[in-house]
Amino acid sequence: MTATESVAETEATPDVHEHPSDWAYVKIAAILAVITGLEVSTYYVSIGKVLIPSLLVMMALKFWIVITWFMHLRFDGKIFKQLFLGGLFLAGVVFVVTLSTFQFWAS
Repeated sequence: MTATESVAETEATPDVHEHPSDWAYVKIAAILAVITGLEVSTYYVSIGKVLIPSLLVMMALKFWIVITWFMHLRFDGKIFKQLFLGGLFLAGVVFVVTLSTFQFWAS
């Protein structure tokens, strides 16, 4: 084997990371279930103007957990994290602008 072959072989090998255990996925699923339960319960409890911001925060938290654990973005390059978080930010801005257009915040 020549030096060129060994360099080509190491460049072709993808980054190997330790895969999370099944128990870690069970814990993450439980956390997502609790956050979902909180989201559903906010519908039945009158919390006034805090409703929409609290739902947005819980939505963003769940999105972050899903992309970092289930989509394995913790192990990927920063560009992928920036793309997904940029999309989340853009969706939040569009949502707030839409609510503002319909004068949701006025009352």
